[in-house]
Amino acid sequence: MTVAVVIGAGGGLGRALAAALEAAGSYGSILRLGRGSTPPLDLLSEPSVAAAAAWAAAQGEIRFVLDATGFLHDARFRPERGWRDLDPAHMAHAFAVNAIGPALLMKHFCPRFPRESRAMFATLSARVGSIGDNRLGGWHSYRASKAALNQLVRTAAVELRRHNPAGVCVALHPGTVDTALSAPFAKTGLDVRPPDVAAGELLAMLGEMGAEHSGGFYDQRGEAIPW
Repeated sequence: MTVAVVIGAGGGLGRALAAALEAAGSYGSILRLGRGSTPPLDLLSEPSVAAAAAWAAAQGEIRFVLDATGFLHDARFRPERGWRDLDPAHMAHAFAVNAIGPALLMKHFCPRFPRESRAMFATLSARVGSIGDNRLGGWHSYRASKAALNQLVRTAAVELRRHNPAGVCVALHPGTVDTALSAPFAKTGLDVRPPDVAAGELLAMLGEMGAEHSGGFYDQRGEAIPW
């Protein structure tokens, strides 16, 4: 049985992505993982990531892993307006969730992909993680951690190509989605889409991608974003 795994399936976009995958019926099973799932998957705990990957592999052949996790703000931390707001604890948490956590997902899930059939790892990055596109400054921790994620994806894609030449490993900017992550910053005039609409766009775009796209950073329309 072929398996698709959605990590962060308890969030607004993750939930919509899992539902859209299930409705499409392209995989035998859709596995929803996160801190509240059984088994739990906590990006801040490598043993939980390893255990969840082993459990998922026992359910069938993993063909698709979609990481819909991310950290921008919480009750403690808000995006920085400038360098005076930099806080080591904030930066460490952003890197732990936005870069180190997804790197651990790649470490434990990608080696379980088949060696010949098409398989994909996709993770949600952000346009503000683009170094070349940064003209406004601010949001230091989020920008830097997503830029680190992009480099990790690029590097993992090189290794995945050796494991499975048909494999795809990509970073995605989903656009502005009506979720708790973006709600405080969804300014008037932005193209804010409901989670189900954004999920449909992303999955349609991913369905068109092949090995030649691996290692890239793309927006919701499939257009490459500058590093």
